[in-house]
Amino acid sequence: MKTKIQKLACLCCLSAGISVLPVCAQDNAQEIQFDIQAKQSLFPVQSTMYGVFFEDINFGADGGIYAELVKNRSFEFQDALMGWIPFGTVKIEEKDPCFERNPHYVRLSFGQEITQTGLENEGFKGMGIKAGESYFLSTYARVQSKRPVRIRIELISESNHIFETKELTVSGNDWKKYQVTLTPQQTEKRAHLRLTLIDPGTIDMDHISLFPENTYKKRPNGLRADLVEALKDLHPGIFRFPGGCIVEGTTRATRYQWKNTIGPVENRPTNINRWFYTFSYRKFPDYYQSLGLGFYEYFLLSEDIGAEPLPVLNCGLSCQYENDDMDEHARLDELQPYIQDALDLIEFANGSASSKWGKIRAEMGHPAPFNLKFIAIGNEQWGSIYVERLKPFVEAIRAKYPDIKIVGGSGPQASGEEFDYLWSEMKNLQVDLVDEHYYRHPEWFLSNAKRYDSYDRNAPKVFAGEYACHTDTQANSFLAALCEAAFMTGLERNADVVQLCTYAPLFAHVDAWQWRPDLIWFDNLSVFKTPNYYVQQMYSRNKGTDVVKLTRNNQPVAGENDLYASAALDKQTNELIIKVVNTGMYRRSITWNLEGFADGKRTAKVQSLQSLDLGNTQLVPTESSIELDVPKAKLTIKPFSFSVYRIPL
Repeated sequence: MKTKIQKLACLCCLSAGISVLPVCAQDNAQEIQFDIQAKQSLFPVQSTMYGVFFEDINFGADGGIYAELVKNRSFEFQDALMGWIPFGTVKIEEKDPCFERNPHYVRLSFGQEITQTGLENEGFKGMGIKAGESYFLSTYARVQSKRPVRIRIELISESNHIFETKELTVSGNDWKKYQVTLTPQQTEKRAHLRLTLIDPGTIDMDHISLFPENTYKKRPNGLRADLVEALKDLHPGIFRFPGGCIVEGTTRATRYQWKNTIGPVENRPTNINRWFYTFSYRKFPDYYQSLGLGFYEYFLLSEDIGAEPLPVLNCGLSCQYENDDMDEHARLDELQPYIQDALDLIEFANGSASSKWGKIRAEMGHPAPFNLKFIAIGNEQWGSIYVERLKPFVEAIRAKYPDIKIVGGSGPQASGEEFDYLWSEMKNLQVDLVDEHYYRHPEWFLSNAKRYDSYDRNAPKVFAGEYACHTDTQANSFLAALCEAAFMTGLERNADVVQLCTYAPLFAHVDAWQWRPDLIWFDNLSVFKTPNYYVQQMYSRNKGTDVVKLTRNNQPVAGENDLYASAALDKQTNELIIKVVNTGMYRRSITWNLEGFADGKRTAKVQSLQSLDLGNTQLVPTESSIELDVPKAKLTIKPFSFSVYRIPL
C-alpha cells in the first residue's frame, strides 16, 4: 500500500503535466466492499450544512457582485480623485455638501481660456458594457450661476473610441438628482466613462453613478445578475458575511460597522478596505468600500439564494496580525457600543416594523423580518483578549435573544496550543458553534478526512468557516478540488458535529486579485466556475436529509486504497446518496452491500468529476445513469474522480 506521501507524489506529478503510465489505468485486483445501512438514519444533515462565505477581497464587492461601475463615485478615497482622470479646471470641495457623511464633491469650471473641462472614470479595471442593454447614469449636481450648464456623457472603449453619447442639462443652485439612460450598441470589457462640460460655467457634482438596468431582479442599487445566479446555483444553506479580516479592520477606525452600511447609499460613508494591500507585489491602494453593498443588501441576497444569513461582527479587536498596540483594540470598559451594535443588528433583522431598527429595515423596503438565526462575534481572533471580550457579548445576546445561535472562533490555525485553548474556552462560554479555518496543502486535506470522527459529541458544534486546499501554485485545479471532495466526506459523515461549512474566498476578479485559490473567478463581463465550485455544488445539491452508516470492515472509508466515501438518505426524494472519491491512479472494483434493499435492479443517477489532468482548471461534472443489481451492487470507480450516486430505495 502506498503511503500518503507517495500518493501525493503521484497526484502532484500528474498536476505538473507528467503523462500517465499505462499501468495506472488497470483495475486493482483487491476486492473492496462497502457496507451501507441504507435505510437506518444516524442523524440529520442540517439544511445549513453547505454554504458560501463572502468577503470583499479580490474586488469581490465593489468591482464585483455590486453592480456599480464607477470607482470612487463620491470622491471620498484618501486621494479624492483616485479612479478619475481630471482635465481642465477641476477641484475637490466640501463646503455646503450634498451629503453629510460623504462631504467631498467635485467642482468643474469651464471658460474661454480653457479648452475643455471634465472627468473620466476608469471603473474597476474598466467597465463591462453590453450592447443593447440600458445603463443608468445618475448624479447630484448644482450650478454656481443662473445659467444652466450642459454636460456631454460618453462611453469610451479601451481603444479610445466613443461608442455612446448623451447630454445632461444641470440648472439651479440647489443640489438635485439627475439621471440619464445610456443604451450603447457595442460590447466593451474595459470601457471608461467621460463627462465633459459643453457650456461655460461652474458646476458641482457628487455621487456620480453608473448602473446596468439588468441587475439581479432589476433592483436599483443592485447586484450583478450572473454572479448572483452562480451563488444561487450552489444551493447554499448558509451565507456568511461581510467577511473575515475586513470585519476587524486594520485599526479601530477602519473596522467594519454595519450601521454605516444601511440607509440611503449616497450617505453611507466610504471606508478603506482591509485588503488594500497584502503582499508587496499585490498592492491596491485604491481598494475602498463604498458600502453600497451593505447589511440590508446582504440580508436580501441571503433571501434570494435561499440561504440562512450569518453576519459576523467586530468583537472590539482590530486585526491582531496588524496590531500589537492595545490602543487599537477596545478596552473592556469600552465594549458596550460594540455589544449594542450586535443587539441592534438582531433587531434590524428580526424586529417588528414598529421597533427602532426594524422600522429602518421596513423603510428600506422589507417590512417582514429576515428571520436571523445565527450571529458570529469576531473573526480570527486569538488569546485571552478575545475570550474576555467575547464573554459579555454572549451574556448580552443570551439575555435578550436566547434563540439566536452564537458562533465563536478557534483562531487562524487548525491545531496547536492556541487552538486547543480557544476550544476549551468556547466550551466554557457555551457558544453554539466554533468557527474553524484551514488553508492547507493537499496531504493535510487527505489525512484529515477523519478529523471529526473523534470530536466531542456534546461540545459546541463546528462551523468550518474558511477552508481551501492550497497546492504549491495556489491555483484552482482539479487536484485541489479532489482533495477537498475527499475531506468533505468526513464533514458529511460527522454531520452531527459539523453543521455549517463554507469554502473561502468566494470571488476573485481576474485583473484584481490578491489571494487564490477562489471559488468563482470573473471579469467585467463573464463568470468562470472552478472545479472547486463544482465540488461544493455536488455536495450542496446532494446533501440529503440524514446520514447513514457507510463502512469497510466496520471502519470509515477515509483513505485506504485511495478511497473516501460517505452516504446519506434523502427522505424527500426517497433516494440513497453515495459520494465516492478516488484519489488514486487505479480503477477500483467496488461492491456495495446495500443493507435494507430488496433483491432487484435499480437505475442510479450519477454525477462525476474525473480527469487524469489534475492541473485541469476548467473541468465540469458529467451526468449519466447506471443499472445496479441490489443489494450487492458491483461497479468500477474511475481513477482521480469524485462521483455522486443517487439510488432509488
